[in-house]
Amino acid sequence: MGQAQPHTAQHWKKIWIGSAGNMVEWFDWFVYASFATYFAGSFFPDGNDTAKLMNTAGIFAVGFFMRPVGGWLLGRVGDRRGRKAALTLTVTLMSASAVLIAVAPTYGVAGYGGVAVLLVARLLQGLSVGGEYAASATYLTEASAPGRRGFASSFQYVSMTAGQILGLGLLITLQHTLSKDQLHAWGWRIPFVVGALGAAVIFYLRRNMLETEAYEESDAAAADRGTIRALLRHRREAFLVVALTMGGTVAYYTYTTYLTKYLSNSAGLSKQTATLVSFFALIVFAALQPLAGALSDRIGRRPLLITFAAGSTLLTVPIMALLKHAGSFWPALGLSVLALLIVTGYTSINACVKAELFPTGVRSLGVALPYALANAAFGGTAEYVALWFKNSGIESGFSWYVAGCAAVSLVVYLTMRETRDIDLKGTGRRAAPEPAADDAVPTS
Repeated sequence: MGQAQPHTAQHWKKIWIGSAGNMVEWFDWFVYASFATYFAGSFFPDGNDTAKLMNTAGIFAVGFFMRPVGGWLLGRVGDRRGRKAALTLTVTLMSASAVLIAVAPTYGVAGYGGVAVLLVARLLQGLSVGGEYAASATYLTEASAPGRRGFASSFQYVSMTAGQILGLGLLITLQHTLSKDQLHAWGWRIPFVVGALGAAVIFYLRRNMLETEAYEESDAAAADRGTIRALLRHRREAFLVVALTMGGTVAYYTYTTYLTKYLSNSAGLSKQTATLVSFFALIVFAALQPLAGALSDRIGRRPLLITFAAGSTLLTVPIMALLKHAGSFWPALGLSVLALLIVTGYTSINACVKAELFPTGVRSLGVALPYALANAAFGGTAEYVALWFKNSGIESGFSWYVAGCAAVSLVVYLTMRETRDIDLKGTGRRAAPEPAADDAVPTS
């Protein structure tokens, strides 16, 4: 027993540093969407408000199309140079992108030059996040104690959501301290300055973080580790990552980044009320992640994934319809929490499920590239597709689109293998979980 406690403390140190960095990364990523309603008019000429939001949503989507490149490049770094090296590089790129957005010139100053700066910044963010997801998913999964991978890796979405909560909290603070004109004129730049400073702190922490045991004990001399050639030997697993991500990422971005706009632009709530709904719903959502992750350590990953997909397939259309007519804070909050409770079946465990599909030498790339491709096709376009349906006068069509994506993933979840007991230090073989520490969650 005397040796188990330091080992557990070391695991928690790795998880804390990995999560803190992930939080700042996603703060920078999400504040773009959270503050879009305030800076949309700064970069585009006067016109229809929905059209301006579509323009900024289009640039938001462009960042997703850079994510496969980031997934490939930084996934390769993670498999060949280590998880620590990849995580340090991602936060460097994110800091640079935040600085660019903070100083981007407006349309009145530089015409479409400001849009060009915004676009470059989003491309850098896409490159960074494309590698961050896989690097943090792999790091948190490998750094967790055996038998607790679901619980530990759930902190990826805790930290992602915490980053969004901090962004929304800052937005709420600015809404109550600055006038609407000040927010539209220059207040929207503040979160990007904060994000750049936070990224600088995380860079220091990640430079001093510990590497995972699974990586250190792997064959670092293997010539093809972290390569496309090595990934192609796991084509089925790569396809599985794309398919199981499809429904989850559309639902996640619908009820997080798009929700505030939907409540204000379609449901008729004020921007302040819509922001408060998202803020409190996300706090509940973050608290649910470790609980669901721990549950998956007991009953397996597939039951949670199936529950998410079935719930999203059947309930997305009625939830979105009710949200549109919620009318006030409490009904909107209740429906938002219900939607995010369903999504938790995916978000709490998708990081470890994907990492558990691949052997160590291609794990980072195997998670990064297929996931980034799925996000570029479905997650990054979710908000733009939603606004396109609205602009076309058939807004309810988006709800059916989300439900359809979830239905596809449901088929995948019903047919995939259980991954809970995979040996991460091996080559993907199944092994009984080892007892990790006194406080380990027992497995069934």
